[in-house]
Amino acid sequence: MKSDIQIAQEAKLQPIGEIAKQLGLTEDDLECYGKYKAKISNECIQRTLQNRDGRLVLVTAINPTPAGEGKTTVTIGLGQALCRMGKKASVVLREPSLGPCFGIKGGAAGGGYAQVVPMEDLNLHFTGDFHAITSANNLLAAMLDNHIQQGNELRIDTRQVVWKRCLDMNDRALRNIVIGMGGKTDGVVREDHFVISVASEIMAVLCLADDMEDLKERLSQIIVAYNMDGEAVTAKQLGAVGAMAALLKDAMKPNLIQTLEHTPAFVHGGPFANIAHGCNSIRATKLALKLSDIAVTEAGFGADLGAEKFLDIKCRKAGLKPDVIVLVATIRALKYNGGVDKNGLGEENLQGLQDGIVNLEKHIENLQNYGVPIVVTLNQFVSDTEAELSYVRSFVEERGCVFALARVWEKGGEGGSELAEKVIGILDREKSDFHFLYEDDLSPEQKIECIAQKIYGAAGVSYTASARKQLKKIVEMGYGSLPVCMAKTQYSLSDDQTKLGRPEGFTINVREVYLNAGAGFIVVITGSIMTMPGLPKIPAAEGIDVIDDKIVGLF
Repeated sequence: MKSDIQIAQEAKLQPIGEIAKQLGLTEDDLECYGKYKAKISNECIQRTLQNRDGRLVLVTAINPTPAGEGKTTVTIGLGQALCRMGKKASVVLREPSLGPCFGIKGGAAGGGYAQVVPMEDLNLHFTGDFHAITSANNLLAAMLDNHIQQGNELRIDTRQVVWKRCLDMNDRALRNIVIGMGGKTDGVVREDHFVISVASEIMAVLCLADDMEDLKERLSQIIVAYNMDGEAVTAKQLGAVGAMAALLKDAMKPNLIQTLEHTPAFVHGGPFANIAHGCNSIRATKLALKLSDIAVTEAGFGADLGAEKFLDIKCRKAGLKPDVIVLVATIRALKYNGGVDKNGLGEENLQGLQDGIVNLEKHIENLQNYGVPIVVTLNQFVSDTEAELSYVRSFVEERGCVFALARVWEKGGEGGSELAEKVIGILDREKSDFHFLYEDDLSPEQKIECIAQKIYGAAGVSYTASARKQLKKIVEMGYGSLPVCMAKTQYSLSDDQTKLGRPEGFTINVREVYLNAGAGFIVVITGSIMTMPGLPKIPAAEGIDVIDDKIVGLF
């Protein structure tokens, strides 16, 4: 089998204007970045608001192995399969971050014959959205420190600066730094921090904003620090909103590319799901619904993270209601959750599979809390045996769930036909009764405990003294009705990545809480999760190169 990048580079792409035609768009609706990628103009977005909405399919997954298990691949393959069956479908994805691309996980363009292309462009700089987000974030940081240096009229307490700089790279050395070193003109000495760009509140704001007016309103509400009286200081007070909006003007527009089978793909925004809210932009999702009969989107990592945040944060903010949820599992990940060593995941192990399938069972139960019909699909690997596949199919069907096998990595849209048929069948005969896990009027602690107990299966929640103090202040400031965005390891239902399968009797440990007033949610940091990841001992970057003017080594 060829590598993902070989398959992508050998594909014959259609001009982006041809892809747009499938959606009823003209070249006047596009702002092109070369031949194969474009942004959709604001005029086009405004015009399509009158269109009837299509159906929304959410793709999520069980807890993965460290290499990921192909949720994006299944999303793309399902979109391709639906188009093969004559449906007007599109896929809606997040943009990849450079951090994991050069780290351990690789890019996020799918895999095999279910990819979005141009794969190299998407995984690297793409249309510059992440650079714009990073620049806007760091402009605000620069204006904050300049204000302090130039007399500090707002009486900012330098011990209570909460705005962090960002970089779209895994760089652990930047987690905790000291700035302002040197002479008097070099700034005020203080402790500072970096987060990865996909964890920046600017990323969340861009992904949750409806339009430029909404974007500017959200930017104005960002809290950067507290003054000597403990009152919030905002980006609006620093006079930064207009300049930040100027940097984000083009980044606000959704990007259009294509799959290997020329299915339209909207790829826009990219917050991580383990440390941020894990969903592509509201603008891209809504646009896809206006232009397609079926829009297939994904939420990052397992359903305990991405899907929970998609359903309880994104849908709440955007008024979205999914019609079907596709829950992706793999034999490999099930065995991994059963305690099988990652070096032995390619060998048949029915006992390990039986031990780990409780993870799938828990995710099925979790998603049933939301009232949306579910299809469980196995993303098939070549190492899977007939006995293993048969066991999972029986397990799922015994629990009253629809099951489908997906071979999209190997066969593209053709390999997703069984899944597409099951999805269409549900869309034709069942109605979603979508509802949130919790209501706005619960306290932040009640929301945290609801997610911890109902989704993670925790016995309870513990808080550090500082976390309790932060929660109390958030409520006193009038933000207690906001939803919560849980930052947690993706490898376990608990906050301890070594607790695989379906752990019970554990406690979720909340060590920090902070307010994203612009995005409109409360961030809750649990366990040892980091908002600035580090590179592994042997990063993927060591295998990436340019040979004969072609990029190699991306995956």
